[in-house]
Amino acid sequence: MLRLTWVQPEDLLGHELRQAALDGRDAAAVADRWRAAGGAEAPVRAGASVEPASPSLRLLAEDLLDELAALPSPRAAAEPTDLDRIKDLCPDWPAPPTAGPGPGRARPAPDPVRLEAGWLGRAVGCLLGKPVEKLPLDAIRRLARATGNWPPRSYFTARGLPADLAAAHPWNRRSAATSLAENIDGMPEDDDLDYPLLNLLLLRRHGRDFTTEDVARLWLDELPAGRAFTAERVALRNLLAGLEPPHTARYRNPFREWIGALIRADLHGWTNPGDPAAAAGQAHRDAVLTHTAGGVHAAMFAAAVIAAATTGTHDVHACLRTGLRVVPPGSRLAGAVRHAVRLARTHADFDVVVDALHAAHGARHHWVHAVPNTALIAAALTHADGDFTGSVSRAVSGGWDTDSNGATAGSVAALLTGDPAALPQHLTAPLKNRLASSVAGFDGTGFDTLAHLTHREATRP
Repeated sequence: MLRLTWVQPEDLLGHELRQAALDGRDAAAVADRWRAAGGAEAPVRAGASVEPASPSLRLLAEDLLDELAALPSPRAAAEPTDLDRIKDLCPDWPAPPTAGPGPGRARPAPDPVRLEAGWLGRAVGCLLGKPVEKLPLDAIRRLARATGNWPPRSYFTARGLPADLAAAHPWNRRSAATSLAENIDGMPEDDDLDYPLLNLLLLRRHGRDFTTEDVARLWLDELPAGRAFTAERVALRNLLAGLEPPHTARYRNPFREWIGALIRADLHGWTNPGDPAAAAGQAHRDAVLTHTAGGVHAAMFAAAVIAAATTGTHDVHACLRTGLRVVPPGSRLAGAVRHAVRLARTHADFDVVVDALHAAHGARHHWVHAVPNTALIAAALTHADGDFTGSVSRAVSGGWDTDSNGATAGSVAALLTGDPAALPQHLTAPLKNRLASSVAGFDGTGFDTLAHLTHREATRP
């Protein structure tokens, strides 16, 4: 039987119960009914449970998902999804750049060389984290230490790894063949790079004033369903069922606060240098196709941070403060980022920071949830003071969604260097200026070419 991941009702129900606990809905009665009927907890790591549910249990899961959706959340007022309501809660919302003598917004044009650094840094950070994605923190530490690569400042390798350790903690099976040091031959495909490519297509077709419906149409045309996961796969299913955005983000979608919208945010920052409000606005229109509340806030935060970093005029700490200006200050995401930054400033040993973050978030959140992962990215950038290798190393060493965290940290830190030549050659050379992708027209494209295409969209009137 085909077990399609991330959409089976019996698998979604457990994740929705967990999400209800996070946003304060009282789901105890629903949870009791589910367990009494023999329903299982959500899969811990994979997207589908091992055994399919009976037809009756699947029908019950569908009914209970709808019951949970009707429960009011006491956090809704402090964590809105609507952009105007978000702005109302942000007392320091960034002002647009001062208007110049010509038409349009007066924003600095990004440097194509800096944009190339951003693309390349994103790829390096993603590739560093790919083979250990889904592995628990202890396994990542043991694998890296066993090969003398802790903290991980070079790509992971199986060379010299004790057989018992390799058997106990297998690499990500979908990534090891292309992302271990001995196997790298160009940048392999990853959704953390495919989504920036899709957003580049989005801007080429619709400009920076695109709508959420434009995003939906682009996905239906260009995004293979098998390359979409979690909230993105649910949104595609909802579109095909005839639902309209933003309902696509809400209907039977327990992944709506996970990290998917954040990993789509880079293009919005790269094309709005010095205008974090515009970057956050673009990220919002993109994110609400698939996400709500914290998932949207994480995308807006990342876009604003990257918009600040793309100017080359701010240090990493100012960029992170800029990101918080577009997030409701009473939200879980803002609180988690502030806590992570304080930890990073307090402790010299980053492992201590990571352990504290896992103690604060690990038990309650899935490893792909936006709140802990955004906090970890902020902690890594803060602790490394924006240094590129230190930032991607720390982001990956913290576990959770390792390739996504490495990618975002790498994008920000590389922008701050301003030049792809400033990135370590032992990390950039294996990529061979070549990116694999199933997004039409981009397979094999070089990062220099992507930078010029991005620059064109950033400077288009």
